[in-house]
Amino acid sequence: MLPTLKPAGEGLRTRIFQIIFESDTRLAKGFDIMLIVLILTSVGVIMADSVPVWHVLYGDWFYRIEWGFTILFTIELLVRVYCLDRPSQYLRSFYGIVDILAILPTWLVLFIPGAHSLVMIRIMRVLRVFRVLRLMQFVGEGRTLVEALKKSSHQILLFLFTVVMLVTIFGTLIYTIEPKEAGFTSIPKAIYWGVVTLTTVGYGDIAPVTALGQFISVVVMLLGYSIIAVPTGVFSAEVIRSIRAERYSDEACPGCGHDRHEKRAKYCLLCGTWLDEDTPDPNKAEEDEQEGPCEEVKQAAQEDSPKVRRDMDNETPRGGPSV
Repeated sequence: MLPTLKPAGEGLRTRIFQIIFESDTRLAKGFDIMLIVLILTSVGVIMADSVPVWHVLYGDWFYRIEWGFTILFTIELLVRVYCLDRPSQYLRSFYGIVDILAILPTWLVLFIPGAHSLVMIRIMRVLRVFRVLRLMQFVGEGRTLVEALKKSSHQILLFLFTVVMLVTIFGTLIYTIEPKEAGFTSIPKAIYWGVVTLTTVGYGDIAPVTALGQFISVVVMLLGYSIIAVPTGVFSAEVIRSIRAERYSDEACPGCGHDRHEKRAKYCLLCGTWLDEDTPDPNKAEEDEQEGPCEEVKQAAQEDSPKVRRDMDNETPRGGPSV
């Protein structure tokens, strides 16, 4: 979505780049908050201007406010381009195109007659909130869902093919059974009724009037409740597999053989064995360092122990010689 961007040079451009494209300083966070407020307010003005009563009463004010937002966002885009090393790279990115579309319709009104119909494109300003809020950190989760859809695509397509066959069969039956006065004037119309009934939506614009047709409706509705869980279960299973594949490792513990550890785990959950065989266990290294001085002290004590005993034997008690 957003390419790797770099400031154009040291000094003022780097400072502006840190404020606009980063959010690790108080000034940068303040800029992001201000931009969010401007974006949401501009979207609110667009929505309010679409209400006929408000447009009649406050249309001129909405027009002036919208031009104020357009000028502010135009200045912001120019500042972004000014501080970048390769501005064309940003302008070709997703958010660069959104920035252009956010201001283009208002400017086109000045030069192209009838361009006011494009004013609703300005609603895309709300997409800029995703940039300043740094919501692209959830792209990993989005990729997990897309990957699960790809893996379960064959099962889902088979399910949809089965649904199409069912609504076609039941729609044809209803078309044969029900009179045209009930609304079943054609097989496509009856298939539309079958889709609405199978999905348990039930608009009520077409309904069978015969006893057999109503019985078929009951069967279709119960069948819809039965099969609606099929794609959900298939997709959920693939999502769980994808999450487990990303979170857990298949490498077995060298101590107990357990193979369901998190990828970031350092020790076995069952036996506590160090899992990374390529690097030494830091706790074991610390124990070895602690045991080293202890062994030296013990060895020194053993070497000095005869001398200590001789000194103790030759020492005279303070109370004088014993009788």
